[in-house]
Amino acid sequence: MYRITFVLNLFKGEHDRELSHASLKTLLMALMHLDVLYLKAHPETPAIFSKKENGEPFVRYAEEPPGQEDWQDIPTTMKLGWGDCEDLACWRAAELRVRHNVQAEPTFIWKLRANGGYLYHILVKYPDGRIEDPSRTLGMR
Repeated sequence: MYRITFVLNLFKGEHDRELSHASLKTLLMALMHLDVLYLKAHPETPAIFSKKENGEPFVRYAEEPPGQEDWQDIPTTMKLGWGDCEDLACWRAAELRVRHNVQAEPTFIWKLRANGGYLYHILVKYPDGRIEDPSRTLGMR
């Protein structure tokens, strides 16, 4: 397996928020489009909200360790059995596009933390403006 790493000089504060947010949107759309390609090549892929025979979710939400931020495509998320918000939201948006012809896309919300850092959460936005949170559906509390 090859690992592709982007090293980006972003999210340094208020002065680069516009660039950081535009870059984040670009990266989210790229992951979603990679997931679209995967689903088209592998139509047998289970739906993101599928359950195993024992009733457990096929994949679940889990946080990465502090300081780690890996963006996973669908096959990686399936292999691990878990993903965090960008992994799950991009998968779900791709699934909506490929299997339901709904032009959904990943989007994000953010807030300033007490320590001065920022917290981002990735969601799915439908064309009519509705928002879906696959992470919450798959176990995020």
